[in-house]
Amino acid sequence: MSPSDSPEQAVTADPAVRRRVAVVIALCWLAVFFDGMDVNIYGAVMPHMIDDHGFGLTTATAGTIGSWTTFGMLLGALVAGTLTDWLGRRSVVSCCLAVFSLGSAVCAIAPDPGLFGAGRLVAGLGLGGLMPTCLAIVMEFSAPRRRALASAVMMTSYHAGGMLATGLGLSLAPAAGWRWVFWAGVIPLVLAVPLVLRHLPESPVVLLAKGRVAEANAVARRHGLEPPVPREVPKAGAGGRWQAVLSLFRPEFRWSTPLLWLASFCGLLLVYGVSTWLPQLMRASGYGLTSSVSFLLVINAGGIVGMFVAGRTATRFGAVRVAAIWFAVTGVGALLMGAHLPLAITYAVVGLTGVFLFSAQVMAYAALDTVYRPAQRATGLGWAAGVGRLGAVFGPWLGGLLVSAGNQSWGFTAFAVAGLIGAVAIALIPLARRLGHRPATTDPTPAPAT
Repeated sequence: MSPSDSPEQAVTADPAVRRRVAVVIALCWLAVFFDGMDVNIYGAVMPHMIDDHGFGLTTATAGTIGSWTTFGMLLGALVAGTLTDWLGRRSVVSCCLAVFSLGSAVCAIAPDPGLFGAGRLVAGLGLGGLMPTCLAIVMEFSAPRRRALASAVMMTSYHAGGMLATGLGLSLAPAAGWRWVFWAGVIPLVLAVPLVLRHLPESPVVLLAKGRVAEANAVARRHGLEPPVPREVPKAGAGGRWQAVLSLFRPEFRWSTPLLWLASFCGLLLVYGVSTWLPQLMRASGYGLTSSVSFLLVINAGGIVGMFVAGRTATRFGAVRVAAIWFAVTGVGALLMGAHLPLAITYAVVGLTGVFLFSAQVMAYAALDTVYRPAQRATGLGWAAGVGRLGAVFGPWLGGLLVSAGNQSWGFTAFAVAGLIGAVAIALIPLARRLGHRPATTDPTPAPAT
């Protein structure tokens, strides 16, 4: 490590340390598993809800409700930073799990689309804060050279949860009704919350920010990390958060930050637009109900494979390059999904698109590690995810607008354009870094003495 570098993690060969780090990643995996299940439940049961004429859900209303969910996620992502100041990351993860479980319960008992939409909005509040917080935890506790791979492994849980949601939509919804699928969304409250509160350690950086130096050093030592130092700790409170945001636009970051935000917007537009509307888009294209819902299962299965492939590839070739290629291939896949090919070929196209679609977004997050320093990394991730939530709001709304107008084929074109824009944004990151370093090659703010 060079003298100018901030202290990084020191992962030892001690098996006990590796087991403790594995527990951290496993608990985050479980939390995001339920995140993926809850996000995909709506898309998996939407065809059944629309067919339930007594409930009164239309395609236009369905798209609006999908946007309420992602708008709640936007608010949750922005509020999570404040809650972390007060509660810590472990408590934020627990609160997020509890909130979206309660939102799912509201959906299960809702007598009309209005209350159902309120339930999805509440669920979105919990979902929005969960994934960025879990990603920050995994990146902090993972070995520096394996952060992209660790992030990708954790994100396989999102797609495993999506596959479970699809399985429930295929099996439970036709037999017992779509409401029982949302009752399954209450499971995180009774299963995951107690495990997280008991076994997930608090972030050493957060502990140091709270002045709990001895605890911070103890947690770092138990998990093979170097003790956090003051210059790695963002200041707490509104003033500290505002300074942290401004730091993302220092000369060396001022071009990279907007590009990362644009890529995150496109990536989450794809993730949530496809998760919400793929079954209904495929059904409107002439496929049967069972096949249309099965496509969601297949694309999530491809997403699991893609996380492993992307993580290992990024470790070798870099997250920026992999993210750009993945976004571009996703755009091609979106166009092919709308071509109405023979069923077997369509399944193959959907599965291959899933390999690239979901991991493109994760690699965009991993690219943050190449742009920001440790002091800016958590803020950079939070704001990239927060701005990306605007894409998550826009994607479901746009899908509903196109389907209700009978222009469902344009939905796949819109996804393809988002993939292309995301690819260009990420591909420009190396140029943006060079432009940013022309005025100054060092941090203009001197590090405080330690």
